[in-house]
Amino acid sequence: MPVQNLFFGGATKPETVAPGLSRKVGAHSDNVMVVEVHFEAGTTAPLHHHVHEQITYVMSGKFEFTVGDKTYIVGAGDSLYKQPNIEHGATCLEAGTLLDVFTPQREDFL
Repeated sequence: MPVQNLFFGGATKPETVAPGLSRKVGAHSDNVMVVEVHFEAGTTAPLHHHVHEQITYVMSGKFEFTVGDKTYIVGAGDSLYKQPNIEHGATCLEAGTLLDVFTPQREDFL
């Protein structure tokens, strides 16, 4: 898969994933990927797991995250690490945006 070195944020439209949830894939290679995820208040990303390591940085809003057997309330400036195959999900308490970094890249997002 070719490397996508540069994405101009204004030139890329968000993809609707579910009601109240959209994402924009950013720069990526086989080894790493960045994804901007937009939530409307009340939207839930159901519990799920995948083989990728993931770091989530909260750019704005307020979220309730479940990671494994722990639940956290997080807001702008907070970040979370999710190890491979750990069950995790989130509910958006106040509309916001997350920045997810995956390694390796999420081929299913391309």
